[in-house]
Amino acid sequence: MRAFILLLLGSLRLSAFSLALLLVLPISSSAQSSNSPFAAHKSIPYSSQLIKARLNNGLTYYLQKNAKPEKKAELRLVIKAGSILEDEDQQGLAHFTEHMAFNGSKHFKKNDLVSFLESMGVKFGADLNAYTSFDETVYILPIPTDKPANLDKAIMVLADWAHGLAFDHTEIDRERGIVLEEARLGKGAEDRLNKQVLPKILHGSKYAERLPIGKEDVLKNFQYDALKRFYRDWYRPDLMAVVVVGDIDLAQAKRLIEKNFSALKNPQKPRTRVISQVPIKNINDAVVAIDKEANIATVSISQGRYLNKNDGKFGSYRERRIQSFFNVMLSNRLRELAQLPQPPFLGASSGVKNLVAQYQEFNSLAAIGKAGVQTAIEALMQENKRVAQFGFSAAEFERAKSNALRNMEDAYKEREKSQSAELASEFIRNFLVGEAIPGIEAEYAFHQVIMKQISLDDVNQFARTILVNQEPKLIVYQGNDKPDHAIPDSQQLMEMVKRAEQVAVTAYTEKKTVATLMDAPPQAGSIINEVKDSKLGTTTWTLSNAVTLVMKPSDFKNDQILLGASRAGGMSMVADTDFLQARYATTIVGVMGMKDIAPLELGKFLAGKNVSVSTKFGENFEGISGSSSKRDLETMLQVIYLAMTAPRRDPALFQSFVGKQQDALRNQMASPFAVFQDQLIHTMYPAHPRLPVLSTPEHIAALDLDRLMAIYQARFSSAKGFTFFLVGSFDIEKVKSLVLSYLAGLPAHDVEVGIKDHGLRPVPGIVKKNVYVGKESQSLVTLQMHGERKMSIADRMRFSAVMEVLQLRLTAKMREELGAVYSPQVSYRTILNPYQGYMVELYLPSGPEHVDQLLRSSFTLIEDMKKNPVTEDELKKVKENWLKNRQEQMKTNEFWMAIFNEMKEDNENPMHVFTFNDRVKQLQTREVQDAAKIYLNMDNYIQVVMYPEQMKPN
Repeated sequence: MRAFILLLLGSLRLSAFSLALLLVLPISSSAQSSNSPFAAHKSIPYSSQLIKARLNNGLTYYLQKNAKPEKKAELRLVIKAGSILEDEDQQGLAHFTEHMAFNGSKHFKKNDLVSFLESMGVKFGADLNAYTSFDETVYILPIPTDKPANLDKAIMVLADWAHGLAFDHTEIDRERGIVLEEARLGKGAEDRLNKQVLPKILHGSKYAERLPIGKEDVLKNFQYDALKRFYRDWYRPDLMAVVVVGDIDLAQAKRLIEKNFSALKNPQKPRTRVISQVPIKNINDAVVAIDKEANIATVSISQGRYLNKNDGKFGSYRERRIQSFFNVMLSNRLRELAQLPQPPFLGASSGVKNLVAQYQEFNSLAAIGKAGVQTAIEALMQENKRVAQFGFSAAEFERAKSNALRNMEDAYKEREKSQSAELASEFIRNFLVGEAIPGIEAEYAFHQVIMKQISLDDVNQFARTILVNQEPKLIVYQGNDKPDHAIPDSQQLMEMVKRAEQVAVTAYTEKKTVATLMDAPPQAGSIINEVKDSKLGTTTWTLSNAVTLVMKPSDFKNDQILLGASRAGGMSMVADTDFLQARYATTIVGVMGMKDIAPLELGKFLAGKNVSVSTKFGENFEGISGSSSKRDLETMLQVIYLAMTAPRRDPALFQSFVGKQQDALRNQMASPFAVFQDQLIHTMYPAHPRLPVLSTPEHIAALDLDRLMAIYQARFSSAKGFTFFLVGSFDIEKVKSLVLSYLAGLPAHDVEVGIKDHGLRPVPGIVKKNVYVGKESQSLVTLQMHGERKMSIADRMRFSAVMEVLQLRLTAKMREELGAVYSPQVSYRTILNPYQGYMVELYLPSGPEHVDQLLRSSFTLIEDMKKNPVTEDELKKVKENWLKNRQEQMKTNEFWMAIFNEMKEDNENPMHVFTFNDRVKQLQTREVQDAAKIYLNMDNYIQVVMYPEQMKPN
């Protein structure tokens, strides 16, 4: 299970370009009348569809019937206890307790629980999971509900987790190794930097001393009773919630919860659940944290901190909307700066962000490019100051409000299609932090009213409150020891911020916004032929420009339309000398806009619209993907038309892209895993101009704007050979005129279509290589098997079954028995173009002391797969998981879009989708064993192992 280590505030300090909008600052602003149903002091009512209640022992439960996905329920056990409650001798044991939930309990012996759930199609890790954070532990159990007994057993599982764990001493000792391997995965530059920075960020707070993964010496040596004591003290009903959402009988669920949980008792003398404090002020300091394996330099400036308890009232809801506007608009300003020809940073964010628990802070962060630290700090501080002095513009506010209203409208339209897992997450947040759960119907109603009452003055008043010159400030620089800029010391950092604060600023200037993308639609084409398929639910048109259009209207979502297009060609059609240019062509053309519209202008035009479009060069295919709502379909088609016919050439944006990419990539090889990946690729393939190598600054420097645009235009300016797919909530007759204009109207001059085989293959035979890199005691074992072989659709299913069973055995051996790997992985794929074959990779991250054992065990498992039949129990687990997933997938537009694209690219009949269940049910154990003999070919494998650099032979 994934320890929710937040690694930890690394997401806060190192890579925090997304904004956490979970809590709200107290601000003063005009509010609704006290007589209003949405008055600020009034509590937001719970959804009428939700049953929320408490047992006499204090346990809270949430029940809601929800039809999506069908025949499935999402169950959660939530404990309001995490690592922050650990005693000195328990550091890491909140998370360890979570692990023990899968190692034996009152009704399930060791491995019986996982085996039982996998027999229902619930996959360990992917479906069945859990996480531990500072303040909570959450167990995640999705189950099929096609059999009434499943819910009975599942709630029994939750009850066992709540009060029936076995804590067998042998299993505890075996689990130590697994948890230590999980801790090993978190080690590296980010972890070492956090250890330098966290004591400053969380100075004087227990949070700095209670990272969920814990301390290695405690994990190795804790007494059994220390673990049991944590369970006794904190796994108690007054700190628990049970969540059951899905295709269930509510009366049955209520009865089962009362039956399984009513007898739980709180301790006679319960320990007080202390709320840990965080200092409300920063220390006035600057920190310079350096690690040679850090691959990017950042600077962050933190000022005002706030404790914000979510009281679930309309006033808080309104304030969160204001905060969201502030964060979005300020980050948009910084995004514009990042697109300048000479940007001050690679990327940046500023806003009110979640710190830990119910604490927030205003934080500005930038990734440093060649412009250097001072320039980045000046850009951050001056943009903050500009907003403080002059506020946001009316145009900025209208775009932000338009997007917010549209997002809520989209959610409301899909209210009958809400996924049970999403609802379960809302109920968990209600239990943990008091978030309101009114249901989408009620929220949509009051959201419209509250949003209309929020004014630009409200947001600007909030901005002034936040952006005044607050002291003290904590300034943090992080990076490696060899950047392309001068590394400041702490005193210089503080002086840089002070100088930046003194610079005078002028008001923000709103750049022009386009009113329309096209003056008129293109000349419409016509339909040459029509074919309907009642089984697939498709209508296929051959258009007058020889483009094929396949349409599948659906009711899976109320307002979602997906578009895809595919054509044989891609990078296989360009010469070796152009491979690099083609590799970046769609990315660079995409960042320059279209026609005479710059990307920033396009983004502003699309505000409040649900439109997404991208083009892609694959190895053997080129394609287009897009999505929209019904009312925005024409806009999406216009963007696609212009992306194909009128790509925009912008040398300044091209140079900006080149500069930022070079800066971002310059230090990537400081990461041990990047070095390993590079070595793996060069070991796997012979020298070849089309190697899928990691990008380097030298690659970026070699890009030529004119050449890559010529390649892009040579392929995308003609629609010849493209098959377009349209899937979703549309009526064919209503979209007819649009597709005839924008798709049948596409130019379709002659262009070469097909796939060229350039001979790139993995090296044959047995190849072994050791890579020595990294400071930590970390290793990575990879075994890759590959071959060329024609594979029918039945062959591919047998191949997949082999790999799924191998994954089950790998987990049982490497994790559960040896305790040498936290998450062993088997990845695999079939290759159908430009040749037919397969690839398999075993991926085993561990310690160097385990490498030889892991290699021996891997070879033994592989040979056993070939010598002995797969068991009926193993194959049943694989089958049930496949059938369960397919049942859910077939009710999504994304699934059908993927099927159509795959069948087009593989030149196969999409009708195979309807034989899937029968093919799965008919699959036999002997077939899987025979397939293992073919695909687990140990005469042809590549073994690459990473060791720490200190083990490199002299």
